[in-house]
Amino acid sequence: MRIGVLTGGGDVPGLNPCIKAVVDRVIYDGHDVLGLRRGWGGLLEYDLGDPQGSDERCTMPLDYEAVRTVDRTGGTFLHTSRTNPQRVSTDNVPHFLKRDAIGDGPHDFTEHVLAVLDHLQLDALIPIGGDDTLSYALRLHEEGFPVIAIPKTMDNDVHGTDYCIGFSTAVTRSVEFIHQLRTSTGSHERIAVIELFGRYSGETSLISAYLASVDRAVISEVPFDPERLSALLMEDKRRSPSHYSMVTVSEGATYTGGDVHLSGAADAYGHRKLGGIGETTGAMIKELTGQDIIVQSLGYLMRSGRPDSLDLMVATNYAVMAADLAVGGEKGRMVALRSGTYTNVPVSVTGEGARRVDVDALYDSEAYRPKVRQVAGKPMFLY
Repeated sequence: MRIGVLTGGGDVPGLNPCIKAVVDRVIYDGHDVLGLRRGWGGLLEYDLGDPQGSDERCTMPLDYEAVRTVDRTGGTFLHTSRTNPQRVSTDNVPHFLKRDAIGDGPHDFTEHVLAVLDHLQLDALIPIGGDDTLSYALRLHEEGFPVIAIPKTMDNDVHGTDYCIGFSTAVTRSVEFIHQLRTSTGSHERIAVIELFGRYSGETSLISAYLASVDRAVISEVPFDPERLSALLMEDKRRSPSHYSMVTVSEGATYTGGDVHLSGAADAYGHRKLGGIGETTGAMIKELTGQDIIVQSLGYLMRSGRPDSLDLMVATNYAVMAADLAVGGEKGRMVALRSGTYTNVPVSVTGEGARRVDVDALYDSEAYRPKVRQVAGKPMFLY
């Protein structure tokens, strides 16, 4: 067999160990692995009229030597992109496909992708990505191409699994930086507003605040009242022996009557760039309280560097399980963790959209803070 592997969407710690484990497992059984560069972009940008040049630009044969040390670093050495071959804007159509781009777009080049997969003689594909990347994996499955998906996203919001590669490291980084930020916040007796990645899922804000004992947490699922939040933070500040308080804010959060902070053009999956709610929230708190504010966006620091032990374990085991399924001839599956057990589910679950925080069970919408009263029967990271 010849099995392809790619990484799409945002990078997270654990991708390189995952790729390595796929390669080691597949080669052990005497099969070949081909790395596809820049996610779905590697397939879209592959020019069948120039196979030699395209092989160099878009693919990378993977063997033991190629992956021997990649697990020691974060990110993905195959690189990544947010390319969606079924929704390509006219400006992003590769030059050799311009003649097929009819109308204003977006354009669907799935037929071209399938032709490239056939040319590369791939028997199966293992895409590693979040709900956006895996939505196109579902499309390929519906077109009849064998796909075994691996869920990764620091947001931990892919349906069908309790855990996605990258989430533990993102929370670990956030808790560490929050505790470090206490030094300056307390020294200057200020209020700290910490904006966290997570798009429209508030899980990173909720869990990081829960584990770091942050005073308040604003999540994407519940609009907040700036006046109420400011009053609560002032009360927290008065009660603190060091005379400071802190709040985490999801990048996709909104205040009552407001809207999410978006910038730039939409990407191939229809998403515009999020960010800036931390600055806005800090400015509103300052205006309402007269206090000095520290605003810190952790952003890319949450998803940078090497994976923690949990992400290393899950990434490796997901890879082994996905490789087993691919070599065994399975198709249309996604590896997953369910109730603490490794399993696999239909890749069609990715079509259910992104998962959200269970507000009723885990969040106090009046006090803007985690409300974890019952954990029996919950997954390890709650949600």
